[in-house]
Amino acid sequence: MDLKRVAKDTAKVLASYMTYQALRTVVNQLRETDPPRALWLQSFSSQQSIQDGDAYLEELLQAKPELALRIMTVRQHIADEVAEFLPEMVCTTIQQSNIEHRRQHLERITQFTLPDNPTNSEQKTDSDT
Repeated sequence: MDLKRVAKDTAKVLASYMTYQALRTVVNQLRETDPPRALWLQSFSSQQSIQDGDAYLEELLQAKPELALRIMTVRQHIADEVAEFLPEMVCTTIQQSNIEHRRQHLERITQFTLPDNPTNSEQKTDSDT
């Protein structure tokens, strides 16, 4: 396993997710201050894939640089705010999730079904003796 590659891919996914969160924040701000720009940004974003945050920002920079710069600023702020506690939260979340999955799996594999009519089975056993 190439841990450096995993870390790099994870960082890219997180950056794209933070771009998405920044977009949501900016759209919400614009709804209150400039509804036509909010509609334009929503329309633009529905036509462009936000899954790759960098590619999305490149497209937005060509169309509306001031909005792209605003989203990048908000994205940086989000990253600065969550970076401190994110590693511990990720590890804790995965650990708790794994525990829950293991518990559910253990419950599933240790369940057994009782006969449909346990009284009839007991009666047959008693009458056989």
